[in-house]
Amino acid sequence: MKKRKIIIIGAAGRDFHNFNTRYREDESTDVVAFTAAQIPNIDGRRYPAALAGRLYPEGIPIYSESELPDLIKKYDVDECVFSYSDVPYSHVMKMSAIVNSAGASFTLLGPKDTQLKSSKPVISVCAVRTGSGKSQTSRKIVQMLMKRGLKVVAIRHPMPYGDLVQQKVQRFATIEDLARYHCTIEEMEEYEPHIARGNVIYAGVDYEAILRQAEKEADVILWDGGNNDFSFYIPDLQITVADPLRAGNEVSFYPGEVCLRTAHVVIINKIDSASPEQVQIVRDNIARTNPSAIVIDGASPITVDRPELIRGKRVLCVEDGPTLTHGMMKFGAGVVAARKFQASQLIDPRPYLSGGLKQTFNTYPDIGTLLPAMGYSETQKRDLEDTINRTDCETVIIATPIDLNRIIHINKPTVRVDYELQEIGSPNLDEVLEDFCKRKL
Repeated sequence: MKKRKIIIIGAAGRDFHNFNTRYREDESTDVVAFTAAQIPNIDGRRYPAALAGRLYPEGIPIYSESELPDLIKKYDVDECVFSYSDVPYSHVMKMSAIVNSAGASFTLLGPKDTQLKSSKPVISVCAVRTGSGKSQTSRKIVQMLMKRGLKVVAIRHPMPYGDLVQQKVQRFATIEDLARYHCTIEEMEEYEPHIARGNVIYAGVDYEAILRQAEKEADVILWDGGNNDFSFYIPDLQITVADPLRAGNEVSFYPGEVCLRTAHVVIINKIDSASPEQVQIVRDNIARTNPSAIVIDGASPITVDRPELIRGKRVLCVEDGPTLTHGMMKFGAGVVAARKFQASQLIDPRPYLSGGLKQTFNTYPDIGTLLPAMGYSETQKRDLEDTINRTDCETVIIATPIDLNRIIHINKPTVRVDYELQEIGSPNLDEVLEDFCKRKL
């Protein structure tokens, strides 16, 4: 039988999971290539034979997405499987047009083909967009369950940007583990807050192997989603975080609307920052697409460790990288802190950009006067350090979930911004989790 030739269009995360769950043992298909986008420096590698399995003794090459039309013709490809997230519907259909015009079919895999079943109860925390507030929601849920005497193990959406074989299964329980796995800044932003609160978090490449290992030490599995992707595991409780600062995106981005439609609970976050009109748009869209969902109102109030270093100062705001890049946010917690504590001026970092950060701003020109904490490689970390130190400002506002002073040397005073989920009124997470525990534990 002639095998159906497949290309998986991805960004080093969902693509590998789709391969592992749908295609790795399928003898009727031949995955000839992955393509890569969104994240720098992930093309030009191979998905290694040690992870690809018996049908792929030489592994699978990873190319730049820009080569996709040529690859379809080169390999006589039958089908391309779109496998990354946090993109507008217009982008998804543009990719479909590129694939179809080259002669191949275009596919979006759903939960039935890709979700794994756990032997332990699963809470899935997803979002409609990157930067909605999913991470602080996940952390709060873990703490609430731990106070109930439960052992909670978090499993984070993949960020495998290094040696894929070594990253097959990663377990983070101490700060030293971050160095042991050579984590990027983006990875540290997600893992370190969990570690600091005393709970274990897993990540990696092979999410069935990760799940089976995590189950050995957990009463409850918490899926800490990323990039507004839907869960890799079948959830017993799905919580989706919506962002009214980007009202309307919850029904116009892939697969954010999937997360919205499948949620048992929707949290409307950032009510303290959004306008009433923006919040109402989100409420109306929830009511239309998922009227049975429980809706929780939430806020993400910020705190800073040294507000006196902001007041009246010329400040540089360093924000979470993915939130500004493919998340397309126009401002983050650093800007909120600068306004709240009356900085005299936000300094534009663009005249001071070093190395690869120039390309980041070329790719995402709408970032504006903020600096994304890009650190996918040692070179990028040096570029970030050099850019910050060259910028003509009096204070650096660090609005990432980690202290950059531990990663790079900053030659100016710094202020740390913190933000946690705060529910408003009822219903709330305590009520939701109480019901979950009665049903599943």
